Order: sequence, then C-alpha cells, then structure tokens
Amino acid sequence: MKIFNKHDRIIPATQDAVGRVIDSLSGPDDALWPWEKWPPMILDSVLGVGASGGHGPVRYRVSEYVPGRRAVFQFAEAGLMKGVDGHHYFEVISRRRYVVIRHVLDGDCNFSAWLKWRLLVEPLHDTVIEDAFDKVESKFSGATVKRSQWGLWVRLLRSMRARQRRRTEAMGG
Repeated sequence: MKIFNKHDRIIPATQDAVGRVIDSLSGPDDALWPWEKWPPMILDSVLGVGASGGHGPVRYRVSEYVPGRRAVFQFAEAGLMKGVDGHHYFEVISRRRYVVIRHVLDGDCNFSAWLKWRLLVEPLHDTVIEDAFDKVESKFSGATVKRSQWGLWVRLLRSMRARQRRRTEAMGG
C-alpha cells in the first residue's frame, strides 16, 4: 500500500534565509522543528548524510542533504514507522515572488502498517508539520502564526502517550 503526504507553506523570506532554517534541524538552535510542543528531533551527529536518530518513536537516518535546500530522512526498520519502506524530507523551493517550504512523506507498506499510519501516525504527523511551518512563518512574518489545529483525536493520542510515558517512568523504565 502507498503512503504519500505533502505539506507546503509560502514563507515571506528569501530561499537562503529559509534554507538556514532547514540547516538548523536537530541543532541547539533548531528554528524548524517545533520541539517546544513535541518530542525534539535528535540526531547522533550534526545534520548530514549518515546521521541517525529521530523524534519520539519515529526512527530514521539522513540519506541526502543539500545544505540550505533539502534534507531527506530514510525510515529505519524500527519504531513507529516500522514496516514502512520510505522517507520524509524538508525542502525549500524558490518561486518568482515567494519561497515555499515543503515536507513530503512517501512510503510503501503492508496493510497493517498503512492502518497504523492512518489511525495513529498521520493525524499527529500532520499536526507536528503544520506546527513546524507555523514556527517558520512566525519567524519571518514578525507575528505569531497559528494555523495548525490540534483536533480532538490528536489531543487524545497525545494524552494517551503521556500517560504511557508516566507509567513507564514510574516503573523505573
């Protein structure tokens, strides 16, 4: 089965400026990933081909990196995306009058991984990416931008995950 998910946002800035935001991914001054509200993106080294890590229970490694333009992450056969053969990436696209920041997730999987994606992962994924794009747009617009909406299902899934984490920590794990 196929998973394909794309998010675009027009950003009021230059390609180089938005490219620097992509370059900051997983660093100490990460200006893209919404680590303030979500598990941070953590890599075992600086952003570059071969670095591995993830965010929360999603695991991947950097398979392509073009500074200031594109960062591609190949899913590992572990974690929440286990069973999905694919990748996700951020890129910056220059148009005549504006810049687009884009995130694409593309993969192939069996029915059970697809069902897990549709019910559990996709709602959270869509919200975290829109939160990331809100963060970038706010940085360049000079105003707080809040376009993403945390629906009831997203709030419920996050609450269940938080309870699970607290239970694990209480048991010493």
